[in-house]
Amino acid sequence: MGNKLFICAIVMMIAGGIYASRITGLNAAKYQQVSAVDDDTLKGKPVIKADTTKHDNDTVAKKKKDEYADIIKKGGTVKEGLFTVRHIQDKWYFEIPDTLLGRYFMCVTRYTAVPQNFGKYAGEEVNEATVYFEKHDYKTMYMRAYVLTQLADSTDRISKTLQASTIDPIVASFKIIGKSPKGRSMIEITNFFKNDNKLTTSVRSSLGMVKLGGMISSRSYIDTMKVFPINIEVATVRTYGATANRNAPASLTGSVTLGMNTSMVLLPSQPMRKRLWDKRVGYFVNNFTRFSDTQHKTQRESFIARYRLVPRDVKAYRQGRLVEPVKPIIYYIDPATPKKWVPYLIKGVEDWNVAFEAAGFKNAIQAKPWPNDSNMSVDDARYCVIRYLPAEIENAYGPHVSDPRSGEIIESHICWYHNVMSLLTKWYMVQCGPLDKRAQTMTFDDKLMGELIRFVSSHEVGHTLGLRHNMGASHATPVEKLRDKAWVEAHGHTASIMDYARFNYVAQPEDKIGPKGLFPRINDYDKWAIKWGYSYRPEFKDEYEEKEAMMTETSRFLAGHPRCWFSGEGRDEDPRSQTEDLGDDNMKANEYGVKNLKRVIAGLPQWTHQDNDQYSDLAEVYKSVRDQLRRYTGHVIKHLGGRYLNNMPGTKPVEIAPAAMPLEAIDWVGRNIFEAPLWLYPATLTEKTGIDPSADIANQQNIVLSRALSADIIVKIYNDSYLSPSALKLDAYLSALKGAVWKPLAGDNGMSDKIRRSLERSYLNRVNSLLNPKDDKPAQSSLMQLLFASRSGASNKDSDAVLYLVQHLDDIAQFVDSQEAGAKGIDKLHYQDLQRQIKLIRERRTTVK
Repeated sequence: MGNKLFICAIVMMIAGGIYASRITGLNAAKYQQVSAVDDDTLKGKPVIKADTTKHDNDTVAKKKKDEYADIIKKGGTVKEGLFTVRHIQDKWYFEIPDTLLGRYFMCVTRYTAVPQNFGKYAGEEVNEATVYFEKHDYKTMYMRAYVLTQLADSTDRISKTLQASTIDPIVASFKIIGKSPKGRSMIEITNFFKNDNKLTTSVRSSLGMVKLGGMISSRSYIDTMKVFPINIEVATVRTYGATANRNAPASLTGSVTLGMNTSMVLLPSQPMRKRLWDKRVGYFVNNFTRFSDTQHKTQRESFIARYRLVPRDVKAYRQGRLVEPVKPIIYYIDPATPKKWVPYLIKGVEDWNVAFEAAGFKNAIQAKPWPNDSNMSVDDARYCVIRYLPAEIENAYGPHVSDPRSGEIIESHICWYHNVMSLLTKWYMVQCGPLDKRAQTMTFDDKLMGELIRFVSSHEVGHTLGLRHNMGASHATPVEKLRDKAWVEAHGHTASIMDYARFNYVAQPEDKIGPKGLFPRINDYDKWAIKWGYSYRPEFKDEYEEKEAMMTETSRFLAGHPRCWFSGEGRDEDPRSQTEDLGDDNMKANEYGVKNLKRVIAGLPQWTHQDNDQYSDLAEVYKSVRDQLRRYTGHVIKHLGGRYLNNMPGTKPVEIAPAAMPLEAIDWVGRNIFEAPLWLYPATLTEKTGIDPSADIANQQNIVLSRALSADIIVKIYNDSYLSPSALKLDAYLSALKGAVWKPLAGDNGMSDKIRRSLERSYLNRVNSLLNPKDDKPAQSSLMQLLFASRSGASNKDSDAVLYLVQHLDDIAQFVDSQEAGAKGIDKLHYQDLQRQIKLIRERRTTVK
């Protein structure tokens, strides 16, 4: 859940706290925002571009004074805060003090009202941007967007040319109407917020079932502006033309109206020190390029996203005592949340305190029910909020917004869709139904559902703290420990709640493991990651010195704590890092998983019972069971051609998997998928859901074949066999695959034989695709080129891989000939057809040019 994955009160500069970087760029040099704010700015002196028309100043000033006075005479309302905001007739004005010129503002826009089937929900983000105001002269004020990604130390000579090469874009221009008695420059802001722009709206033209046209100005307006000391909240209503869609009732009128709120939040004058990323710890990052006078080439760096935490008592903190932070991280629970779930969401947030204690803080993170305070709004960017959205989507996600200068997390809105409870019901029933009797019903009791909500809440909060997924965390647990009641209840079934290791599906009923051994929790990796990212380290002169020291510390720590391995998002070729898997051996773990699925299948008719011959719940959960078997299969086949990618101390960056692992994987799919899993399709379920077993099984088998007989896998196995003596050889791989698929038919023309015949024809078609790509679909005509491509991309027409495939076809032909001799009926026709197909493949085999 959740992946990119936002809202706390802004943590202002704290005396004796985190130091600023000295890195600068063009606009940073002008306004001193990347380095410390200069004394003149802090004293209130204006930071403006030099005016070369001094002789006109008095005339211009008088004219603007008169224009300002004429507008003020019209009355209207005025609100004081970050800026003075005036609403006069139908126009809105900002009066901006010179002390805030060049200061950075984070603009975050969210929907506050949307039509049905729009594709987004009230509370979700539209876009975000960092901007600042700049006086061009006495007539004009510009708004610029901060986009700096190339940095240099201000003391380096190269910083001067870098400044001229990294100018921020001007995104809006405003006429300066005049100055207030307080010396603030007045600009009209109406059209900026009312009209579409890429900074505060940027609505996609197509969302969900609604296709939007242009904005209709006559039906769009600024509703309110609320002004606070560090932020301004702008509520707007926007109407767009829309293409009619009967599934989106609002669009049938030809238009769609949206409500939005833009939070314009003042960022700290002095940014928090960056913490430069170590790839061995999983954080979301911002990337930049560093230039310096001492380099021989530029450095690519990344800094992590994190909240600013500073201890109240630095001396006690440095003595190793737990200390409360100056400003804790506080999440509020949306008042729209059903009351009975609020305590569990609070626990899910505060569970992270055990990790912050590892970083030296106590009570660092808190959660509170939404207070009865009319001055507070869930859209106000001073508050972190868990938003409860009335959506049928089965999901939740935890994004954050961070200061682009430092990575400091400014705000976070966790979006919690109502139907996530439906997803949790299916997950827990399918994975733990045989282990927990409370899961053997479609309506869980409040305590069980509350604990499930708590776990998901913790996971999403982890994202808002800056943590990425760690899909290899579950690999740290040996499979047999997942069945050891004492061990797994003490240590948990995965090392991180940031893994997609939902529940302990390996445990068997006879193990009598309780919820502590079935549910994820904040665990060893999470404590380590928070300690690494949030420990207060003021002893270093800058982020680069800090990085060097922390890299050494991390190497030392990880050498003794392999359980804290960070593997990434599970998107690479390493089979140890996968979503939804458990344990250090997928084949063994998923064998246990299949045993439990068989128990679930037996219990489904009773667990999902509905009166009046209704079977919608049965159909929904039955699909989840079949999906779970597909998931297990996916875990296993990732071992075909997989490599181990290492970042732990003392390991090789890349290792070829030993031959035993892919051979075990082939054996597993041979027994569980190629041998038709008819246990998954009892008549008591298929006759009520309309599922065709042979079609469903063929789909699963083809998923396996598409990977096992892909050109990519053939190439990897062949080439890797020359890189490691323990690697699987291509002829052994093809032989094992043939043994798993090409087996004698029973001869009874039953369902198993029907499915096996289909599997063999599909297998032969894929061999043909490899040997004769021109006979296949045009989109796959590059398979032969891939087959004969070396890793450098050079053509290799003489690759031995094709010879192994030709030999493999001969082996299949021998098997088919041996079986055809004694076959009868449909089986004999099947083998005769295969013989004809093999002959055609041989005749059509081409040479790659």
